[in-house]
Amino acid sequence: MEKETKKDKFETINPTNGKTIASYQYMSEGDVESTIQKSHEAFMDWRLKSFEERGKIIQSIGSELKNQKSELAQLMTDEMGKLLKQSHQEVKLCAAICNYCAENAREILKNEERELLSGGKGIITYKPLGIIYGIQPWNYPSYQVIRYTITNLMAGNSVLLKHAANVTGTAKLLEFIFKTAGLPDGLFSVMIIDHDQSEAIIKNKLVRGVTLTGSPEAGKIIGKQAGEQLKKTVLELGSNDAYLVLHDADLEKAVQLSVQGRIYNNGETCIAAKRFIAVETVYDQFKDAFVKAMSELKLGDPNEENTHLGPMARKDLREKLHDQVTESVEKGAEILCGGKPKDGDGYYYPATVLGNVKPGQPAYDDELFGPVASLIKAKDEADAIRIANDSRFGLGGGIFSEDVKRATKIAETYFDTGMVFINSFGLAEPNMPFGGVKDSGYGREHGGFGMKEFVNAKSILITADKK
Repeated sequence: MEKETKKDKFETINPTNGKTIASYQYMSEGDVESTIQKSHEAFMDWRLKSFEERGKIIQSIGSELKNQKSELAQLMTDEMGKLLKQSHQEVKLCAAICNYCAENAREILKNEERELLSGGKGIITYKPLGIIYGIQPWNYPSYQVIRYTITNLMAGNSVLLKHAANVTGTAKLLEFIFKTAGLPDGLFSVMIIDHDQSEAIIKNKLVRGVTLTGSPEAGKIIGKQAGEQLKKTVLELGSNDAYLVLHDADLEKAVQLSVQGRIYNNGETCIAAKRFIAVETVYDQFKDAFVKAMSELKLGDPNEENTHLGPMARKDLREKLHDQVTESVEKGAEILCGGKPKDGDGYYYPATVLGNVKPGQPAYDDELFGPVASLIKAKDEADAIRIANDSRFGLGGGIFSEDVKRATKIAETYFDTGMVFINSFGLAEPNMPFGGVKDSGYGREHGGFGMKEFVNAKSILITADKK
């Protein structure tokens, strides 16, 4: 068998029609090395800038994102198929992250003073590490990038980005926006590279930290590669979030938000509502209304205003999702609506609800990254909590209940996840921590927590004079 030769080019494909958007060439080894060196040189100067100096540029990035919102939003929709109106919402969130970080970095990273137990004064100061390398997915082509770059730039680090190949155009446009906004050269660099080149970047001595959003399988690989180099990582690895519908839920609201939580971003969201666990007393009523609402959603062109659900981002992703549905049915699940790929151009998959979902089925055990909902009946509240936690994942989840105080107690005490949404569905808030536990990874982004992930918490100890 002949050894497979490395491809030096790839194309981005519009999932709405299957047509090529653009072609890109991988960077040479020399280009990779020189980019890393320039990133380090830029960091050496940037780390000395004040929060005010950094913040002014970061706010300018937020303004430039809004200035180029139409072009950026359209490109995201063209590259990965999200509804155009949701692409506009994504850009708005990105701008809000820029403003939050610029306005709060000084307070989050300010020096702390402590009295030493042995006498004297201690100072804790948070200093940047250097180059932070981000490996990001395609599902939120701008937000995923902004989420880690802006916090690290405000902290004084420089940033490298390996974006998913199918959203390379968005990565390059973001690089242009950063430059237009006045960010010095070398502080944000898009690396158009393959997996072998990526591993070489992790090994490079100038790279000081690695952050990944992806699958648990990818997390294990990147975590191992970085760990062998003794480099810190932040891993956000997806989930199969459970949403509880309790006996006192407002069912109309629960159905409406459950539908939105499952199909937002075409269902391709790590923190999407995926498993819907209704207690026995309301199960049938919730099931009938939920299946009806999901079956009535319009599947079509994401550029059209009245479309509810666009195409999946890639053909292989649609095939994987359908294989998971098929295997679940073979193992006892039943299709309550949807469940069959749409014929014709584009990578469309209809809103789907699976019933009789049990352990051992992909619909119960795994992450279904697309518009497929798993519907599960629980005996009571305690059983619902048990089922919610019966997962190797732990990113988010939700509770529908009119007793907000009790729902909050359940969320605080029993949910084994990094986030819980009460009477809503999972969307990021710049001032709240974002991240998970178990196979959903570790580390946090947003809320100031992300700004402290890749800094050196340095202790300065000043001994008191002793006479």
